[in-house]
Amino acid sequence: MENLLDINFLIESFPAIVARLPVTIGIAVGSLVISLLIGVVTALIKIYKVPVLRVISSIYVSFIRGTPLLVQIYLVFYGIPKIIYFLQIEYGWLQSADVNSIPPEVYALVAFSVNLGAYLSETIRSAIESVDRGQFEAAKSIGMSPSQMMIKIIFPQALATAIPNLGNMFISTIKDTSLVFIIGVIDIMGQAKILGSRGLAFFEVYIAVSIVYWILCIAVERLLVRVEKRARRYERRIA
Repeated sequence: MENLLDINFLIESFPAIVARLPVTIGIAVGSLVISLLIGVVTALIKIYKVPVLRVISSIYVSFIRGTPLLVQIYLVFYGIPKIIYFLQIEYGWLQSADVNSIPPEVYALVAFSVNLGAYLSETIRSAIESVDRGQFEAAKSIGMSPSQMMIKIIFPQALATAIPNLGNMFISTIKDTSLVFIIGVIDIMGQAKILGSRGLAFFEVYIAVSIVYWILCIAVERLLVRVEKRARRYERRIA
């Protein structure tokens, strides 16, 4: 058994891997928050059929859904510096910006936010459109403005409908963060790769990191179940 699996090395790997857990959670949660904003705006553009922006949003969603996340990460990582350099040289903008000082976590956050935002936009759009049209009419009849109607009536009900899909996407995002080590982010996967290289025990560290991901996703699932129950109770009160 010792030749097959170094139990001691596996156990000793856990503290170092868990120490990088805040990086993984930070990227996942940060991208979820930003992508929710992107998703809501994109969904509303499609629902209200805003000229020009509707076409742009459709192209954006189609591109994100039609290209691998890995490619998108590379596009952000190599594209943002080139864009900043271009703006500095051609227009004299962002002269104080030093692309070499941008942490790789920022690129990861941008890439995941843009990616998740496209998928969330479709989830949010379908959730808003699933709200009973009578709710819209009732809100109008009592003199609510469109923004008040959305914030107080429509969004809470749509959110309750969308939570299961949002939860699944968030869990997928947590697992997808394992790709960020390719751009120099030392998350739990990056730490596992470093430990495996040092001890030449990749099998052991990847077992350890898989257990950490597994436990993290189980914890998120439990949390989402509670959130969904509360959202359903809130939805019933509104209805």
